[in-house]
Order: sequence, then structure tokens, then C-alpha cells
Amino acid sequence: MNVGLIWAQTPAGVIGADNAIPWRVPEDMAHFKATTHGHPVVMGRKTWDSLPPRFRPLSGRRNIVVTRDPQWAADGAERAGSIAEALDLAAGSPEQAAPGVTWVIGGGEIYRAALGYATTLSVTEIDSAVDGDAYAPSLDPTWQVAEDAGWQASTSGVRYRIRRYTR
Repeated sequence: MNVGLIWAQTPAGVIGADNAIPWRVPEDMAHFKATTHGHPVVMGRKTWDSLPPRFRPLSGRRNIVVTRDPQWAADGAERAGSIAEALDLAAGSPEQAAPGVTWVIGGGEIYRAALGYATTLSVTEIDSAVDGDAYAPSLDPTWQVAEDAGWQASTSGVRYRIRRYTR
């Protein structure tokens, strides 16, 4: 199974603050949707909770939520007790009938737990200094940049670039 992790981060590795994304880059949101649409997505319960209710579940994707709470349930989501269990569920997805990617979409604790399973990373670098309380995982030297879209200016005025890593 191919497992991808997708996130946006600042140079300091910030991915979130107060269970929200602390910047607005519509182009990154469009990239996220285009990349994950049609694939299973795995997220932590806090990430699920951070999604605006009108976007839960994420459409066109099988939503798998990792939580330690065995009683947790939400319409449009499947519960898994671990990353391994979530990836096993995703492997049985109709979306995975053809070779594809299961995308892990956050948050920080989930990324760190899933990094060992990952075959690809899609990382949007946000050229901004913001405070946060959630951080991207540290990458060891086995991860190499395979694609770099170069720095671009968002319609929101924030500079960003999208990089794909493989190992």
C-alpha cells in the first residue's frame, strides 16, 4: 500500500494553532483537495473536530478517524484505534481497488505515528512566522525532495511552495 502524508508548515515546522490552520492559502487548500480526492484519508479525532461541520465528512474520500476512545462515532467517518488499524481499513477501500495512495491528513501526533509507513510526502511550505502548538514531524535524511513547484504568491499575499518528498 502507498501511504502519503500531506500537510502545510512554516519554516519552524508549525502546522496548527488552537486546533486550526493559522494562515490562509487557498491554493494549498485546492492542492489538498485535488491530491486527496478519490482516496481514503486518515486523520486524528482533533483534526476531524477541526473541520467545519459543513465539510464533515470530506466528500469524495473515505474518512477514517484514529482515536483511543472506543465509543467515538460520527456520521460519515469510520473509527480506528491506531494508525495500523486505520491503514488496514483503508486497504479494503473501494478507492484502493486500483493502486492508489491512502493520505494521512493530520494532526501532528498522527503524522509522527504514520511517518514510518509513508512512501511519499506532500509538504506545502508557508513563508510565514506564526506561533503554533502543533508541529510537523522531523524528517530524517532518507527523505529527499522529488518535486519542487518553486515559490509562488498566494492570492492571500502569503508566499508558499509545494514539495513532494520520497525515500
